[in-house]
Amino acid sequence: MARLSLFLVSFLLLLSFVFAKEAYIRPNGGEGSLKPEECAAACDYRCSATSHRKPCLFFCNKCCQKCLCVPSGTSGNKGECPCYDNWKTKEGGPKCP
Repeated sequence: MARLSLFLVSFLLLLSFVFAKEAYIRPNGGEGSLKPEECAAACDYRCSATSHRKPCLFFCNKCCQKCLCVPSGTSGNKGECPCYDNWKTKEGGPKCP
């Protein structure tokens, strides 16, 4: 009985780790692939390699709330999310990091 309990606890911990890891690392896919509550984690990863973290997080979260999408990786891949890619500043530069 103790072995079964230990196995079940280990299995549940493993499952929770897999699902938590998947939420942070998975490619985010196209527009609408994220829920609003997933934007913070996706943007945290997206902005993890920049030295301008605070503005990156601000604009990434703003873009994610509008597009419900953040491109995979820490840079590039914007073609995965046309809304995110096409949103421009008044000057014509990219609004989303």
